[in-house]
Amino acid sequence: MANENTSAIISKVWSMCNPLRDAGVSYGDYLEQLTYLIFLKMDDEFSKPPFKRASGIPEGFRWQDIKNLKGSELEEKYKDILEKLSGQSGIIGKIFSKATNKINNATILFKVVQMIDKENWSAMSSDVKGEIYEGLLQKNAEDIKSGAGQYFTPRPVIRAMVKCLHPEPNKTIADPCCGSGGFFLAAHDYISKNYNLDKDQKLFLKNETFYGNELVATTFKMCLMNLYLHNIGDIYSDKIPVQQGDSLLQLPSWRVDYVLTNPPFGKKSSISFTNEDGEEEEEDLVYNRSDFWATSSNKQLNFVQHINSILNNSGKAAVVVPDNVLFEGGAGEVVRSKLLRTTDFHTLLRLPTGIFYKPGVKANVIFFDKKPASDKIQTKEIWIYDFRTNIHFTLKQNPLTDEALDDFIKCYNPTNRYERKETWSEKNPEGRWRKFSYDEIAKRDKQSLDIFWLKDKSLTDLDNLPKPEILASEIIENLQSALDSFEELKSKVE
Repeated sequence: MANENTSAIISKVWSMCNPLRDAGVSYGDYLEQLTYLIFLKMDDEFSKPPFKRASGIPEGFRWQDIKNLKGSELEEKYKDILEKLSGQSGIIGKIFSKATNKINNATILFKVVQMIDKENWSAMSSDVKGEIYEGLLQKNAEDIKSGAGQYFTPRPVIRAMVKCLHPEPNKTIADPCCGSGGFFLAAHDYISKNYNLDKDQKLFLKNETFYGNELVATTFKMCLMNLYLHNIGDIYSDKIPVQQGDSLLQLPSWRVDYVLTNPPFGKKSSISFTNEDGEEEEEDLVYNRSDFWATSSNKQLNFVQHINSILNNSGKAAVVVPDNVLFEGGAGEVVRSKLLRTTDFHTLLRLPTGIFYKPGVKANVIFFDKKPASDKIQTKEIWIYDFRTNIHFTLKQNPLTDEALDDFIKCYNPTNRYERKETWSEKNPEGRWRKFSYDEIAKRDKQSLDIFWLKDKSLTDLDNLPKPEILASEIIENLQSALDSFEELKSKVE
């Protein structure tokens, strides 16, 4: 949790939102402007004692050139700075790419500049700076209208996935759809706190560990800023840990030790184009890659195959996937079969509803280890943890916590996952942790992994129904999920 000082700064930074909203500036636009302005302020601080670093920003386009300006002078100079820095190389050019001033009220822009100027950002630890920015990203995700929630994975889920994968120093980590960088930050934090790193290991963690892609330009900038505030990557180097673009287009030259990711929601990949009559049309986007097991326009299945491809021969993956990946036929069955046969697909965590900002999402985390090519079936058994049946969360009244996932992590047994014990048995049918052999899975229709064994108490115990707001949220989740399925069906028959 944020300490009082951090909370106060988050509150101060966010207090500007109401006047900005009145002036037509969205949460996302405000966060983008904060990214530019905080970056300028920190560059200014690092150029002074005790750091005395050479500024990466050209003279005449720095923080000191705007901090005392007001009105139209401030607006003009800020516009010039954004334009100039968008043409720079390295991370600076990426962060300021196509930057424009979205705060069109000069008085409010002045107040934001003064607020940032009063804080000593470089004196804050990376934990505090990062927590402030993460706090702002979360508030942005909570704004339903912005749609930013789809790029924000619940942090307790991320931290649990990292704890289970148990990443080690001097190993590489990828997220092919990294959003605002949540998985990288959690992995960085885990490695920093669980190992006594020497100087070389610290440098490797900062500059060599992370490989990411993000498709959406604004989210990409926020990710770079988030990493920079957490001391990941060198701001004055041309080596950038995250690239902008569609990671599915081709297989990169590098391979990694770990993949931690939550591919974007929505099952289909599509591309927009203008037809001969000048009308906008959408066409399913199919990735024809020789390293894929199945050709599909299903985005989720494509990401699972891509993740398998970018792992080295002993690499490990933890991936958030929607329910359809567990039971869909056709390409879905091919991908599941190949995963079971060629990797050690050892763990499945069934996530509860009500934890994502996008309603209707029914998701899971799959864990698998890459294995060298072999004729033998690599998956011997799958362990499933049902964290969904009879479990109820809402984003505001009853949000997911780290503690709620402690039992799963204990069952997973990260230090030695080969020593596990089921909590389910004939005598304890309420146990949430149960294993299934490969042969049991192989006999199921389409090798479906959509497996439940616990009884839904709300169907049998009417006296112990969840609270009305939780019931209402779950009804919305189910309706939204059904609507998405109908939309998918409609698109297939059109």
